Amino acid sequence: MENNKINKQVKNVIKSLIFILVGVVLFWLVYRKTNFREVFQIIKNVRWSWIILSMVLGLFSHITRTLRWKLLIRPLGYNPRFSTLFYSVMIMYFSNLAIPRSGELIRCATASKYEKVPFSSLLGTVVTERIIDMLMMALLLVLVIVLQFDQFVKFLKANPQIADTLNNFAHLLPLLIALGAVSVIFLVLIYIFRHKLRKNKLIDKLFVFTKEFWYGLKTVATLEGKWLFIFYTFLIWLLYFLMIYVVFFAFDFTSHLNAIQGLVVFVLASLGMVFPSPGGMGSWHFMAIEALKLYGIKAEPWGRTFAFVAHESQLAMLIIVGLFSIFALSMVKNKTQS
Repeated sequence: MENNKINKQVKNVIKSLIFILVGVVLFWLVYRKTNFREVFQIIKNVRWSWIILSMVLGLFSHITRTLRWKLLIRPLGYNPRFSTLFYSVMIMYFSNLAIPRSGELIRCATASKYEKVPFSSLLGTVVTERIIDMLMMALLLVLVIVLQFDQFVKFLKANPQIADTLNNFAHLLPLLIALGAVSVIFLVLIYIFRHKLRKNKLIDKLFVFTKEFWYGLKTVATLEGKWLFIFYTFLIWLLYFLMIYVVFFAFDFTSHLNAIQGLVVFVLASLGMVFPSPGGMGSWHFMAIEALKLYGIKAEPWGRTFAFVAHESQLAMLIIVGLFSIFALSMVKNKTQS
């Protein structure tokens, strides 16, 4: 049993190292031709008050995400402490720096442990959150295309590999629809024969998990404060945008960009977070640099400097608050046990 635990830990360490290596390689590919003397010379003249404001806005976006999550959990019949949920959210971001997409599971497991809410139900609420956020991202992307269509076309022409990816996805769309239809039919058959299937203990446990997961997933439909949920959602994304936009004023070469241009940079850079690298390392930088080039900001050294400062300042905040959250939760655990 002990050997299995050690093997699992070793596998997790190896996974973390692989993802970190991917991020480092991507970062190196973006910055391999960079003159870091010029970068650090520019950084010396940064208006740090704007960078600090960006970090504060980023922190407030995570606080707002916690408030929205608490609102989603309430219909489950639980009233978890805000502090525990906030620590869980920050540990999620911290975990994603090691293994992308792992944080959502750790977030649910942490909150479940300290607040005694079923893990499967919490997972359902997180999936609901992700669906809403994907819709918001799609809405912002459409808005960018409408407002800056020429610049968006210019971006695709300058990055044919991204255009090819979009074309490949379009070709796969019929297959995805067919797979979705088959999945629906499969689920309907399972529902019809559920009484026979549940005679198996393992399948019965799976049914219970699925039921709790579905209960968590549909909490948005039973919310009493729907308008508050919508407000929190828009506020989260407004804060996401502002935490990047205010960084423009930290540099002379980006301070002239307007809010619409800032929105384009924010949305295109956010698409870089889709790539499974820790914290968007490398992929976020690449997309931000390419977006800035649309408005005459040369990659070397200005675009790369902006991307480096904007991303790494948020990264520093996530690491500091994430480590604090782990420590704070350990104190909660000790108090509970004593």
